[in-house]
Amino acid sequence: MNLRAKYITKHELIGLECEVVAASDPTLAGLRGVVVDESRNMLTIEVEGKRKRIPKAIARFRFRVGRHVLEVEGRALLARPEDRIKR
Repeated sequence: MNLRAKYITKHELIGLECEVVAASDPTLAGLRGVVVDESRNMLTIEVEGKRKRIPKAIARFRFRVGRHVLEVEGRALLARPEDRIKR
């Protein structure tokens, strides 16, 4: 994980553009949308007007933060959002 990818683990994810780059469930790979909710184990992404829940532990995500595009393993995001941001 590079320096920018480490930064995403301390960033608020709700509102960011997100893409599921890879997942052990092939039906999730390629989903793109905006993060609308986050829990300890899940990201909820709005995709074409529908909400999709993606388990963090099984996916690799790509986020757009300003002009940067960052990829991170979902396992690095496992934690309640308020605890993850403090780490």
